[in-house]
Amino acid sequence: MCNLYSQSRSRDEVARVFRVPHNRAAVITPAQAIFPGHSAAVVRLTDGDRELAEMSWGFVLPQDGRAPRRVTNTRDDKVLSSRFWSSSFKARRCLVPATSFCEPHDGRKPATWHWFALKGEEPRPLFAFAGIWQSYKGPLKKDGPIVETETYSFMTTEPNALTQSINHERCPLLLTDEAQCQTWLTGTPEAAFAMIKPFDGERLRIVQEGFSKRDDMAAA
Repeated sequence: MCNLYSQSRSRDEVARVFRVPHNRAAVITPAQAIFPGHSAAVVRLTDGDRELAEMSWGFVLPQDGRAPRRVTNTRDDKVLSSRFWSSSFKARRCLVPATSFCEPHDGRKPATWHWFALKGEEPRPLFAFAGIWQSYKGPLKKDGPIVETETYSFMTTEPNALTQSINHERCPLLLTDEAQCQTWLTGTPEAAFAMIKPFDGERLRIVQEGFSKRDDMAAA
């Protein structure tokens, strides 16, 4: 499960890589550490064109008598059967730009956190998580005020050999080329679901590790 990632590129670079028209690209804030509940960049379709917007990370799951819970990761084995996910997967898929993501090492105390990035000529090349989004109206805290916001989550699947060596549970679905991004945004649910498979571990590398999720992230 991924509950921390970075997106360190500018609005113009994100718009260029993900082919968002300039007049559809909102102002976004690069961030070295994006946690659940933070706002971050998302690319979605609006009136047939790609749009760059900021949304809040984590679908909101109401809980009787308790504060709502943020659900940041979508499971591939439940996305078609769960009412919580299925309508968004069928109608509201999106791209979540990122430059690295973080996972804890299973079973280690204190926990050690490992940052993964794509291999490439750049230190941390830009990629996208395969995401879904929805509009939410309700409280974000127990007995809190009613708010209206747009939220996103991204797909997870089985880990590859590299990520499994750190965390055996799940791994995000990464998209790295335009054809993948286009299919995820515009393809049928069947075509999008067929894309869900572990990312090639040979194309990833560990770029940073430490004992705290908030360790030095200046290179993210």
